[in-house]
Amino acid sequence: MPIEPAFLDELARLEGALRRETDARQQGTQRSPNVGEGLTFSDYRRYTPGDDVRLVDWRVYARTDEYFIKQYEAERNLTVHVLLDTSASMDFGEGAANKFGFAARFGLAFAYFAATQHDSFRFSALGMGVDRLDRGRSTRGELLRLLDAVNAIEPDGRTDFVDALEAYARTIHSRSLVVVVSDFLDDPDAIEDGIAALGHNDVLLVHVVAPEERDPDVAGDTVFEDPETGTTQRAYFAGSTAEAYRDRLSEHVDDVAARARTLRADHVVVDTGADFFESFAEVWRQQDRRERQRRRR
Repeated sequence: MPIEPAFLDELARLEGALRRETDARQQGTQRSPNVGEGLTFSDYRRYTPGDDVRLVDWRVYARTDEYFIKQYEAERNLTVHVLLDTSASMDFGEGAANKFGFAARFGLAFAYFAATQHDSFRFSALGMGVDRLDRGRSTRGELLRLLDAVNAIEPDGRTDFVDALEAYARTIHSRSLVVVVSDFLDDPDAIEDGIAALGHNDVLLVHVVAPEERDPDVAGDTVFEDPETGTTQRAYFAGSTAEAYRDRLSEHVDDVAARARTLRADHVVVDTGADFFESFAEVWRQQDRRERQRRRR
């Protein structure tokens, strides 16, 4: 299911709602009256309720009869690195619950929110290596181009968490948040080694799990195929076998979470069967609180 450009407009509405929610919690904080002053113009985006009307470009309104907000480049003190797993196991789940589609939306949403907060973003596909997809421009125009690039990806092969993340860590030279969006279906030791390579940064692991993964809609004599290696295994999936499978998946997720905590990385599990915007909003609230706490230190 391709991600449509309208997705960015939905993110704009969500960002406005979350910003108003944050402002309501911080009513005692005086907002700066000098919005946009001394900054460099970078891009436009559509006006959403709650935006500062002083940033509306009235000349554009006169030409188009639509409201657009001027966006400016401010001093960027954080870089958000989004690493999107493109391994074959990510191509699982139907429709909106497809793991790769859900994960791609999460990655694009993090990039969008970074740009609206005047932070920089980098966006890369994570597999046997890391393929950077952005061109170093943290703007809406770049997000539209990234959306097309992500839609063109066909998950395939496997992800080498150790070599790929070690190599990527060497490219990070400033204060950063690294967001890895993956199903983390790999050896926990390899995942831990990869996370450790990013250790000097703030790290968030977004662990996507599909409903059909938690509770496969199969019964009886079944042939299971590993999408990354192509190997198959026949099993009678019912009763104790099905229960053992669910226990093993739960233990794997818990193991990844425990290793993340040991390395002081954040770990969240998202169900691809849930509403995307509700899921992202909750993760963003948690991450925003952590980031505010870090900036106060």
